[in-house]
Amino acid sequence: MHLRSGVCALVALLLLSVSAHITDQCDNGADSCSKWTKTSDNQPLTTDDVVTYEQLKEMVSTGNIQLFDVREPNELEAGFIPGATNIPLGDVEQAFRLNPDQFRERYGVPKPGLEDSDFVLYCRRGIRSLTALEIARDLGYSRARHYAGGYNEWNELEPQ
Repeated sequence: MHLRSGVCALVALLLLSVSAHITDQCDNGADSCSKWTKTSDNQPLTTDDVVTYEQLKEMVSTGNIQLFDVREPNELEAGFIPGATNIPLGDVEQAFRLNPDQFRERYGVPKPGLEDSDFVLYCRRGIRSLTALEIARDLGYSRARHYAGGYNEWNELEPQ
């Protein structure tokens, strides 16, 4: 009997810990969220890591952006954000390990610098671009960001 109550207490603590972790994250959308969320490797994701639609639109209109679409090439048939360079998620790590000449030869654009704050990644809904952001950060791109709304949001908000 004593063992069972100990196991129940342990399970209760575990459930309490999990529910506290879940309530600490913002699942109700970025507009109403003042807390940070966690990336898959449990690093804080701050507002400095995310580009909003308005910010992205301004960056695209001024040309002050290095924009990378991490969707698969066949997904581009549905459309893409103007000025984006396609590097599928599976190729991101290898691509950003290339030297600048190899990168320009393969993708036709300059390779972003490690400290560039105009380096933005996006995908369809923001999930793969978050993974790509983690990869870029692991490679030393400390100021890289991602567009969490993805192409879906861009397409919804852009005049047709």
